[in-house]
Amino acid sequence: MSSTPKNQDTVKVDLGGREVTVPKGGLYDRYRMNPDLDAIARDPRVSGVDFFRRLPKIKVDSPIGPTLTPNFYYTMSTARLTMLAPSKAIRTRLPGELSPLEIVPGLGLVSVMFFRYDVCDIDFYTEATVGIAVKPARHGKLGFFDLVTGLKNEHLDAYVLSLPVNSDIAQVRGHDGYGFPKWVTDLDVDINDLRTTARVANDTGGADLTLSAPTPTQKAYVSGERVGSLTSYTKINGGWHSTLNQTNVLNAGTTRNTRGVTLQLGEGRMSDDLRSLKPKRTIQFDVMTEGQAALHMPVPTSVPPRKK
Repeated sequence: MSSTPKNQDTVKVDLGGREVTVPKGGLYDRYRMNPDLDAIARDPRVSGVDFFRRLPKIKVDSPIGPTLTPNFYYTMSTARLTMLAPSKAIRTRLPGELSPLEIVPGLGLVSVMFFRYDVCDIDFYTEATVGIAVKPARHGKLGFFDLVTGLKNEHLDAYVLSLPVNSDIAQVRGHDGYGFPKWVTDLDVDINDLRTTARVANDTGGADLTLSAPTPTQKAYVSGERVGSLTSYTKINGGWHSTLNQTNVLNAGTTRNTRGVTLQLGEGRMSDDLRSLKPKRTIQFDVMTEGQAALHMPVPTSVPPRKK
């Protein structure tokens, strides 16, 4: 299953021994992660590329073969539901080396996110995630600064339980290259100034998870004014790695009034993962109708020894 329309021509590319199809004439086919920023800036969907000019790409070896990093997302939108969940339930899903980020003793933060990447180095795709906010692995004791910035959702550390996508290349890169629990499914995400909707299909075509909500009032930001980061921890070949994702926020809004937000759990891997965390209630709904991002390849990281 792929995000490429059936009537669109495709080409086959090799990623570390895995063959995937990508749109013929698309950004990956043309540039192989080495984009012409001037050409991309002329795309009417892209509001500018200044954010990327300050981020030089480097060539690295990876499980999917030599590749350029970071992966650039020139136009994207996201929606995130942040929920309270019992730390006891969260710990049953976390590796022993990681600890939940608690806002008070016994209560941690979990999230459901939906992403739509309209213009990016590996072409259009959508994805969704169930994740757990964790303490930064670089130190055992959480400082006040970490808690405050984490709760503001500007500089979060996370452990991902599920990450479905609707694109073959995104699945192979995410699973083999980054160590994320990615699989391919039908996944629709539609985010505009008025409404935010998403639907993740399960293996039989039914609904795994759906979202419908009014979009919070958006505020515009100058490129580079509001740049957040998310560090995700994964194991690759038995060793811990961290993946940095930098987001350049251009239009976004937040609400804590979640009465109009409807998240429906169905049957599937995402719903099972969310149920296992026993979320109590949604405390915040964030929507970014326009943004950009740079996703760096994973790097080895030091994680405290596994707890007994």
